[in-house]
Amino acid sequence: MSSPRVLVVDDEADLRELLEITLLKMGLDVDSAETLAQARSFFAGGDYQLVLTDMRLPDGLGLELVREVAASGRNTPIAVVTAFGSADNAVVALKAGAFDYVSKPVQLDQLRVMVQSALKLNAAEAPSAPRSEPVDSRLKGQSASMQALRAQIARLARSMAPISITGESGSGKEVAAREIHAQSSRADKPFIAVNCGAIPEALMEAEFFGYRKGAFTGAADERDGFFQAANGGTLMLDEVADLPLAMQVKLLRAIQERRVRKIGATAEEPVDVRIISATHQDLARCVEQGKFRQDLFYRLNVIELSLPPLRERLDDLPVLTGAILERLARGGEKPVLGPGVLEQLSCYSFPGNVRELENVLERALAFSNDGVIEAADLSLKGAQLATQAPAPQTAAASAPAAEALTSASLAAAALAPAAAPMAAAPAPGPVDATPQAYGSPGAAHAAPATEPRPDGGTRMPPLPDLSILPDDLPAYLEMVEREIIQRALVQTQYNRTQAAQLLGISFRQLRYQMQKLNISAPNS
Repeated sequence: MSSPRVLVVDDEADLRELLEITLLKMGLDVDSAETLAQARSFFAGGDYQLVLTDMRLPDGLGLELVREVAASGRNTPIAVVTAFGSADNAVVALKAGAFDYVSKPVQLDQLRVMVQSALKLNAAEAPSAPRSEPVDSRLKGQSASMQALRAQIARLARSMAPISITGESGSGKEVAAREIHAQSSRADKPFIAVNCGAIPEALMEAEFFGYRKGAFTGAADERDGFFQAANGGTLMLDEVADLPLAMQVKLLRAIQERRVRKIGATAEEPVDVRIISATHQDLARCVEQGKFRQDLFYRLNVIELSLPPLRERLDDLPVLTGAILERLARGGEKPVLGPGVLEQLSCYSFPGNVRELENVLERALAFSNDGVIEAADLSLKGAQLATQAPAPQTAAASAPAAEALTSASLAAAALAPAAAPMAAAPAPGPVDATPQAYGSPGAAHAAPATEPRPDGGTRMPPLPDLSILPDDLPAYLEMVEREIIQRALVQTQYNRTQAAQLLGISFRQLRYQMQKLNISAPNS
């Protein structure tokens, strides 16, 4: 079996010879070209596992060769050699499709690592070799957006270029980063995820780069940092926009030079990591505001990967809920969804995305009976089932339906009274302009506890005018929820089963809410 072949393109005879000798010692066959024209001729007639080219050639730019190799469809990795301090050229080459880069003066240890990564990538993609990517993707769903996302990740996994993942909170940025790592040639090396917003500023340098024993008070032993821990693998910088400016400078140098210096050390040590950054903020906007360095943004944002929010791929709900319920089974019987649950989930916007879906299902499972999740167990705040509008009814028939709203829905209705199903209630009277919470002591516009109904029962009075928004939304919603539950308990003489039925929630939900809000019977 022949040795893997590498094409070296450089017009400097000394550097070309150094590269040839190093690659030959690695057991590789080497072809060398001095010009862009020679390189094109070699590539057209040869089968190469790696092309290594200088950026400046006598008859053109190495960037032209990068684009041609990337567009050839042969999946041949191509790396570039850039002049010292020319990080911008490296970024341009990576954007054009380069696999990786090395800087002059060439560090042979870095060169060997880069070549080995390229060879591993080729071996993984060989038809006779087992596929390195996981058979079961971490990114669930068959919507068009998710299929396109998985296809993009498969392409990005071949490169060593830094990737910036953007998306709303809870959309799965770390899941996507792990998928990229799992499909790359670094899959057998560490994946280290770091939440940049959770590290105290005074400890950042020590956490990222490590420290020597005795470097500062409390440094009883030598310790590696995140870069050393991820050596050979992938380092994910989550919420990178939260990095302070002083740390951004040090991070930029470490990424560009691929070397770090521990606190208390006198020499730098090489590190080989692929950087994946993620944030829910607009980094370009942060640059404009002076909160994020432009040079670091340019270095991290070589390739951008955008994740769709859950509300834009609700067709994936059956697959997502199935996968989440599998995890929640905890070795026991898998929970199941009752009638109408998926329909109700599909009418919700999920501002917290997949993470919120997980929380909703986990909470609903705790409220469920015998592992069967019913629609009443979901407690989706603000969910409006617009596709299931009730048929016209008489006033007497519609009033009980209004009373059957869950406490969570009524609390959410306080935010959008016009959209809430409270049309049966009379219009509110004059409102005191003082911004007081509904039901709070001294609120001049507070409605009476109940209002008479034609059938002899009682109904909820209209909610107050919220032209003046509450200054503490959680506390306000808690007050509304407590008020509603207390009214239901009074109306049923503190029969919790009847009160739960009146509010359209399960007994377990009512008991949980009473404990949370510290509501008890008068004689308790």
